[in-house]
Amino acid sequence: MSRTTSTTRTHPTSPDSADERLRRWRLVLGGGDADGTGRALTGSDAAVDGALTALYGRHPDDRDRDGAGRSRTAGLGASAPSVARWLGDIRTYFPVPVVQVMQRDAIDRLGLAALLLEPEMLEAVEPDVHLVGTLLSLREAMPETTRETARAVVREVVDDLERRLAARTRATLTGALDRSARTARPRHRDVDWDRTIRANLKNYLPEHRTVVPERLVGHGRAARGVRKEVVLCVDQSGSMAASVVHAAVFAAVLASLRTVATRLVVFDTAVVDLTDRLDDPVDVLFGTRLGGGTDINRALAHCQAGITRPADTVVVLISDLYEGGIRDEMLKRVAAMKESGVQFVALLALSDEGTPAHDRDHAAALAALGVPAFACTPDLFPEIMAAALEKRPLPIPA
Repeated sequence: MSRTTSTTRTHPTSPDSADERLRRWRLVLGGGDADGTGRALTGSDAAVDGALTALYGRHPDDRDRDGAGRSRTAGLGASAPSVARWLGDIRTYFPVPVVQVMQRDAIDRLGLAALLLEPEMLEAVEPDVHLVGTLLSLREAMPETTRETARAVVREVVDDLERRLAARTRATLTGALDRSARTARPRHRDVDWDRTIRANLKNYLPEHRTVVPERLVGHGRAARGVRKEVVLCVDQSGSMAASVVHAAVFAAVLASLRTVATRLVVFDTAVVDLTDRLDDPVDVLFGTRLGGGTDINRALAHCQAGITRPADTVVVLISDLYEGGIRDEMLKRVAAMKESGVQFVALLALSDEGTPAHDRDHAAALAALGVPAFACTPDLFPEIMAAALEKRPLPIPA
């Protein structure tokens, strides 16, 4: 579905040559008297310039003109056929990451979200996490004819994320669970002899050619059943769209581990428990409702009520912390969970975009309770969870 053709592939000219540098500056500056290049574009360069102009062209009232004397204006309009053609053009001329950025800009700058309700438009776009967020926010307005196409787009993104993240997550967390289940006083049938020997190599007696096992290492009997409980409490307000997508994928992966009992709770001003849908993250995503306000306290109250083994429970709050509920009650609830033995993690975002706008006062208040709030990339999330499961310091990014 995707193409990776770049405009530079049609131009053998060396990137270091003066002519190539001039060409690139012309494409960046967009033409007109002010760009100073005096360079005319032909062939594929002219087509690339047209695709860029359609999205990033100046307002019609501006007086700048391109090399042919035409106003450089945004030219997509609100026509599904013209937008579909433009989407095809940019996929021809730009690599996939650039296409995804341009799609997001088109939705934001030109108000094209409504056109995504048409099946032919969805078939033309390059799927990514941000597009999924947009589709989920439009779900209520989506006509029946578009739902299956939209679901296929979401499925493609989710499957890609699972391929990228699942194996490493399972390996990392399985190791953490194994380590947390080890005991220094195992019964004879539970002794892990390989680890015991490695732990006692310093006690090797050459004259007897044997190791004296001063410390036995083994797995506790809890290794045969559920050892830990993980609760993902996810803010589904509109600004958290990418985090919701990644959280749904991770929740499904965690739920596939037999030794972890996983719950997924999403919230705005209402609270929805999606735990029964964790066998399919696409079902989870279509059970969310992006947008609306935020009541973190109510969501945490719901999570807290279901905790039966606090010392073996990790609660992960994923939110920008803009609380619309009762702030003091929220903080008291976090403090009470920590005092009971719950490992509490606060993530401002679970995405690749870095630290978002967030409520700094609430973040500082959580830090004062021993719960630092920080943004986390999907690649780092398995390490964060492993540290929380083992009750060791979190690897907070600098």
